[in-house]
Amino acid sequence: MPVLLDPPIPESFPTELQSGDRLSQREFHEIYSRMPGHIRAELIGGIVHMASPMKRRHGTNTAPLASLFLGYENATPGTESGENLTVVLNDANEPQPDVCLRVLPGYGGQSINTVDDYIGGAPELVGEVALSSRTADLSAKKKEYAAAGVREYLVLDLRDRQLHWFDLKSDHEQFADSDGIIRIGTFPGLWIDAAAVISRNQRGILATLDLGLASPEHADFVRLLADRKRAIDETKAAT
Repeated sequence: MPVLLDPPIPESFPTELQSGDRLSQREFHEIYSRMPGHIRAELIGGIVHMASPMKRRHGTNTAPLASLFLGYENATPGTESGENLTVVLNDANEPQPDVCLRVLPGYGGQSINTVDDYIGGAPELVGEVALSSRTADLSAKKKEYAAAGVREYLVLDLRDRQLHWFDLKSDHEQFADSDGIIRIGTFPGLWIDAAAVISRNQRGILATLDLGLASPEHADFVRLLADRKRAIDETKAAT
């Protein structure tokens, strides 16, 4: 049976994105790849969202979450964190989340590395810093992330000074434990001091992370990932 290829996009197709355009992921990606590198856009539910220039308040509050995820990655072989990465979720969504954390494909993760070096499919954990994008982050994006298979979702709401935490599998908002710590279920040992993140207290953020990384749950998860990798490698060797 012949392989059916997508028809080429006509050269007359629009060369610039506009907020509100309705496009497929393929159409969006083709136009986006031709635009200047400083332009940032996302496709959410088939609708183009053009980001405004990143303000200082947004950028400086992304850094603590990014460093938290990177610290977890460094202590957890088989995981990978990223900041402002293009994620090809499906044929109607190509977001660029502020931060994300995933299990690598070779360790049993649910996302892949595309041939053109993007993430394909849903990272297990996504985080957004919400300022001008607050409405989209807490509604349309949340809905599309859930439908695509993102398991947990963090939204740092700068207007209300809250760190929202959603279990997207059950469609419920979760809350920190009585000690003020968010314990991410998908990544055991990823303990987040919500107040420290909101106040950009890096010392407090890392101290709480260190406690999580020293927990038995984290040690068990590291062993689980190693077992998954071994099984995947053995399967590949046998085929």
